[in-house]
Amino acid sequence: MSRPVDQSGTFTLGAGGPDPLPVRRLGFGAMRITGPGIWGDPADRDRAIRVLRTAVDLGVDFIDTADSYGPFVSEDLIREALYPYDGVVIATKGGLTRQGPDQWAPVGRPEYLHQCVQMSIRRLGVECIDLWQLHRIDPKVPRDEQFGVIKQMQDDGLIRHVGLSEVSVADLQEAQRVLDIVSVQNLYNVAFRNSAELLDHCTAHGIGFIPWFPLGNRELVGDDGPLAPFATELGCTPSQVALAWLLKKSPVMLPIPGTGDIDHLRENCEAAAVVMSDEVFARIDAQFTSV
Repeated sequence: MSRPVDQSGTFTLGAGGPDPLPVRRLGFGAMRITGPGIWGDPADRDRAIRVLRTAVDLGVDFIDTADSYGPFVSEDLIREALYPYDGVVIATKGGLTRQGPDQWAPVGRPEYLHQCVQMSIRRLGVECIDLWQLHRIDPKVPRDEQFGVIKQMQDDGLIRHVGLSEVSVADLQEAQRVLDIVSVQNLYNVAFRNSAELLDHCTAHGIGFIPWFPLGNRELVGDDGPLAPFATELGCTPSQVALAWLLKKSPVMLPIPGTGDIDHLRENCEAAAVVMSDEVFARIDAQFTSV
């Protein structure tokens, strides 16, 4: 089986530090392998397992999940499909609680964050989580308490590297007073760039930027959507245009498109092979900057 993801290049989390962790830049987001509303088991558990294994066969070695996906379902599926991982980095997140389908609430109490990490370790079957990300900073809990317990867990060997999710540059810099942050994960795609300042900061400082919702909505990547003319020009699909644009946008960009469908998975992975010239990139960039 060909491994198109190899063509996405690599990025090293924690480069320059004592424990660098290289990964291929095009990863897989394991949120959509759960049930509707990111709640409960998938309709077809065997298919979810096949998707995960196929992603690795296609070259993916960076899989992003969270304890709240299901909740717990995504981590359980990942262990069933991929343990003992064999060089695949499993990044997970904690700090969001679930009250039902599509319902999320942050809880950043230190004892809860400690529980999140310990339970993810148990579910994934590891002794240390390669990349653990605070899913949201809880506004009801002092930040020093949240960052402090994460630092303690890292010192205790439970966490190898630390990331943040949905933060500003100021949030990142505040956390960096306590923690060595190797990645951030914010909503970002070709048509939604509210985190442009954060991306520029990460690019300048070598911090991994993991854009969630990298394909945007269905209208963006539809066959008659705004990316369709570029897809025709490049000989690929609109979804592949969206991912290729992200990969070209910054060397620290680590897209994690997710799906529960093997055909969509292959399409996403093959985006790593799309060759996008500077001129085409600039036209796409300008079109969406101006809207």
